[in-house]
Amino acid sequence: MPSPTSDHPVTPSTPARPQPARDQAALDRLLAGLERFASDDGPGLPRGGTADPTLVAVDATDRLLLDEAASALAATGPGEVVVIDDRFGALTLGAVVAHGLSGVRVHQDALTSEIALDRNAQEASRGAFPGLDATVTHLPLGEDLLRGARVVVLQLPRSLAALRDVAEHVARYAAPDVVLLAGGRLKHMTPAMNDVLAESFTDVRASLARQKSRVLVARGPRPSVDLTYPVTAHLGELDLDVVAYGAAFAGASLDIGTRYLLGFLDQVSPGATDAVDLGCGTGILAVSFARSRPDALVVATDQSEAAVRSARATAEADGVGERVRVVRDDVGSSLADRSADVVLCNPPFHQGAALSTGVAHRMFAAAGRVLRPGGELWTVYNSHLRYRPALERAVGPTTQAGRGPKFTVTRSVAR
Repeated sequence: MPSPTSDHPVTPSTPARPQPARDQAALDRLLAGLERFASDDGPGLPRGGTADPTLVAVDATDRLLLDEAASALAATGPGEVVVIDDRFGALTLGAVVAHGLSGVRVHQDALTSEIALDRNAQEASRGAFPGLDATVTHLPLGEDLLRGARVVVLQLPRSLAALRDVAEHVARYAAPDVVLLAGGRLKHMTPAMNDVLAESFTDVRASLARQKSRVLVARGPRPSVDLTYPVTAHLGELDLDVVAYGAAFAGASLDIGTRYLLGFLDQVSPGATDAVDLGCGTGILAVSFARSRPDALVVATDQSEAAVRSARATAEADGVGERVRVVRDDVGSSLADRSADVVLCNPPFHQGAALSTGVAHRMFAAAGRVLRPGGELWTVYNSHLRYRPALERAVGPTTQAGRGPKFTVTRSVAR
C-alpha cells in the first residue's frame, strides 16, 4: 500500500464494496430533482439558473460519498450523523432519504450552501418527501455540532487549513467510534490531505477512485487533540494583527490583491464615513479603513462563517471592534439601499473549485444598490478580467486608479 506521502492518495489493499442504500429508488428520485440555487444566478431566480454550467447540484463525488458511507449510515441512530460543507444538499438530503435518518446536524461554511440545502429540502417536502425539511439542523463548527456523532460526511475543502480545522473538531468532540468520510475530485486531492487527517486519526485509508472522485476514510480519533484555529499573526507592514479560522481565505496573511488595494485607501473621498467591506475575508480592509479614519463606521460582510468569525476577531484585536460591524450575508443582501459612502471590494474569481466571475458581478450590482449617489466603489481585480465595462454598467463612471503587473484598481462613482 502506498504511504501517505507517495505521489497519490493512499489506496486500499482490497476493493471497497459499498452497500446499497436502504431505498435506492427514493434516493435516485431525490437527487434527480435537486437544484443548485447558485448564488451567481442573481436575486429573484428561484431555480437553477444558467450562470455557470460547471456548478451542478449533484456530482460524482456526492454519489460516491453516499455509496461509501451507506453501511455506516445504516448503523446510526437519531442524531448520530453530521454533514459538513454539503454544497447544495445532495449529501444531507440524500442520506436522510436513503436511510430514514433523523436529527442530522449540518455545518456549511458558505451561506449560499445553507440557502441551497434549505430550498432543496423545502422543494422536496412539498413534493414526494413530506417532512424532509424538518430533519436537518444547522450549527456552527464546534462541540454542539459534533457531540456524539458516529458518522461525519465531508466534502473535502481545497484548503489544508480548513481540513485540519474540521478534522481536529471531529477528533475532539465526536464519539470515540466515529468514522469520517471525506470526498473530493481527484484533480483537487493531494497526499498532504492524508497527512492532515493522520494528525487527528490513527487510521486513514482511501476508497478506490470512481468517475474521477475518491473518498478518504478516517477512524480512531487521537486522544487529546488540540484545536489549531484561530491563529493570530502580526502583519508588520500594516502594524495590524490578523486572526484567522481554518476556512478563511488567505489565512492569517495578507493576500496580494488586498495589499495592492490598501495602497489606494488614502485616495478615497475624505468625506466618506459610512463604509462597506464587501466580501471581507479576515477583515484587513475593513480594519485598515477604520483605523485610518477615526470617525468612520464600517460594515464588513461575507458569506463564509469562518471569514465572519475571523473578521470580527481581527477588528477586536486591533481595537476597532466598536466601529466595525461584521455580518454574514449573501453579497451584501442585508444592507440598506443608499446607505454607504464607500464600498471596498476584492472580489473572488472562483466559486469553490470552479472558476467563476458571477460572484464578482453580483458584488458590483450590490455596490451600485448600496452606494449613495456620488459614493465610491474601489475595486481590485486581476487585470486580465477586464471588469471596467461591468463596473460602468452596475455602478457608474469608472476610472483606473492603478495598474500593476497583475492587478488593476478602479474607482467607480455611483449614479
